[in-house]
Amino acid sequence: MKYIDEYRDPQAASQYAQAIARLTTRPWTLMEVCGGQTHAIIKFGVDELLPKEITLVHGPGCPVCVTPLELIDKAITIASRPGVIFCSFGDMLRVPGSEKDLFMVKAAGGDVRIVYSPLDCLKIARENPDKQVVFFAVGFETTAPANAMAVYQASQQGITNFSVLVSHVLVPPAMEAILSSTHNRVQGFLAAGHVCTVMGYTEYEPIAVKYRVPIVVTGFEPLDILQGVYMCIRQLEEGRAEVENQYTRMVRREGNDPARKLISEVFQITHRKWRGVGEIPQSGLALSEPYRQFDAEMRFGVEGYTAEESSDCISGLVLQGIKKPNECPAFGNICTPEHPLGATMVSNEGACAAYYRYRRFPAVSVSTREA
Repeated sequence: MKYIDEYRDPQAASQYAQAIARLTTRPWTLMEVCGGQTHAIIKFGVDELLPKEITLVHGPGCPVCVTPLELIDKAITIASRPGVIFCSFGDMLRVPGSEKDLFMVKAAGGDVRIVYSPLDCLKIARENPDKQVVFFAVGFETTAPANAMAVYQASQQGITNFSVLVSHVLVPPAMEAILSSTHNRVQGFLAAGHVCTVMGYTEYEPIAVKYRVPIVVTGFEPLDILQGVYMCIRQLEEGRAEVENQYTRMVRREGNDPARKLISEVFQITHRKWRGVGEIPQSGLALSEPYRQFDAEMRFGVEGYTAEESSDCISGLVLQGIKKPNECPAFGNICTPEHPLGATMVSNEGACAAYYRYRRFPAVSVSTREA
């Protein structure tokens, strides 16, 4: 397929792997931030092409995975109420709450709908004026512009039976939390290309300087990732710590200015809890004061929920790059995609789901991997 196949060329991948091997003189540990990158690495065996000195660990860049347990419980509570149409992207419906998930609410008769855009919810709200329509606004900076636009248009159009349950998180504070941890082992980052498409990468530059860590904005295809690794290792070997852009076909340093302005109008920065990790200061988005009337937590009175994670699940350690999924005793045993203990086994971008799909059995050659 044009624009895809050229980034999956086995010969080019082999050449990059050889170049990385020639460049590498000592052990290095890199973290890919995005769950989409994790999925590509495991699916295509990118890590298996690298020299043994290079270790890739998986970061907290799966928005489904880091949505806190109590927020899932809030979503379930709201969706279970009569007179509510609860809308979400499909990947959130199987994320386990304390006792059940949104699919179970739907099976019990709740009006839970999968939508492909938050703007779809405005149409649903106009068509159902006697119902309260709630959208589960989950994601990193990537999905924030569309969610902000839905709230903005609801305000402009006077749609009063629409609200959002917000769980937006921000990448740079999470990277700083990892780097400042006493358990940190990360020496370089492959930053999430789609986040930087919206936000640019100026926010990463102070992090690179402060922690002396190279950060390479990277795409999602095998050759993107291999080139990102090469650029990151080259910096480490040369003693540099800068922000570089591998994903030049999509990302500009300043990002998407109209999208950033819309986000800053509708949302404000707040502290946010990350599932399995805990609260990270200034790491989330909440509705700004002019748009607080669209806050589903306030509208339905569910602000004060708390919940405890399963003690059998180590997803927090996986999301921080401290453990890998197959190091969890529950992996593939009591925790499977059909019966997940944590969100990292549910999401298509979850590291545990990727390992379950592609790493439960002995490795096969790169040429026979699923394309």
